[in-house]
Amino acid sequence: MRKITKIIVHCSATPEGRDYTVADIDRWHRQKGWNGIGYHFVIYRDGSVHTGRDVEVMGAHCTGQNANSIGVCYIGGMTADNKKPKDTRTPEQKAALRDLVELLRTEYPTATVHGHREFANKACPCFDVKTDL
Repeated sequence: MRKITKIIVHCSATPEGRDYTVADIDRWHRQKGWNGIGYHFVIYRDGSVHTGRDVEVMGAHCTGQNANSIGVCYIGGMTADNKKPKDTRTPEQKAALRDLVELLRTEYPTATVHGHREFANKACPCFDVKTDL
């Protein structure tokens, strides 16, 4: 069993208002030469939560942090024209993300919650995880 010390929140860096799936992300990540989708969970625009990698399998979502973390990604994160980062979370995504993080913190009570941007020079997840979760 992996020792989980961090829950890291991401956005898919996709245009506002467009739907994408776990299968889409899996395909994108495989095209990069990865061993499938790098996230453990993906939250669709309707608030439904979908499994990516099994949590017992190390993710591929945050350089230097994958061994002991769970990666959670919401669909969106860019303006509709795909030119600028933007918090595009729907009300349903916000609720689902809060619920999922709460559930994961119950299962992994010592885990801390972070945004990807804390570990990389990126806007991801396009909101401040520390103040908004």
